Amino acid sequence: MIEMKVAGIALEAATRSPIVLLRDSTERRQLPIYIGQDQARAIISALEGQTPPRPLTHDLIVNIFDEMELALERVVIHSLQDSTFYAILTVRQGETRKEIDARPSDAIAIALRTRSPIWVMEEVIADASVPVDRDADEAERQAFRDFLNDLRPSDFTQKGKSKSSES
Repeated sequence: MIEMKVAGIALEAATRSPIVLLRDSTERRQLPIYIGQDQARAIISALEGQTPPRPLTHDLIVNIFDEMELALERVVIHSLQDSTFYAILTVRQGETRKEIDARPSDAIAIALRTRSPIWVMEEVIADASVPVDRDADEAERQAFRDFLNDLRPSDFTQKGKSKSSES
């Protein structure tokens, strides 16, 4: 799993649909997830630290967690099936842990309010992420190619005596 942070909300150019952008700690990979308008507003308000005069849905869920002494340990976006992302909330109450199915957008909105980590399975990253810095990616690929080109069979032989010749 790879921990991701919310980089922000973007709008898809053609449809103006909101997209939440998750970015890895190296800021080299970004995972775009299409979300609804309401979830976009909820995520933006959490990012900006806005507190509504009355609790909205995600605030209500956090309040329920607090009253029930539930702690959100993490959010995990665990799969992508037919262009739909799936997530779970891992909550703890005392020694008991439970996993609750959630839409990624709702899970992210709650995670931001509770300052809980957001994790994404590596398979999901491999299938759906986009590079943020193509030049850095290409430079890294070229450096690896150069490394491979400079390797010689002698680089893999052990210097000195082997254990079998010591007996």
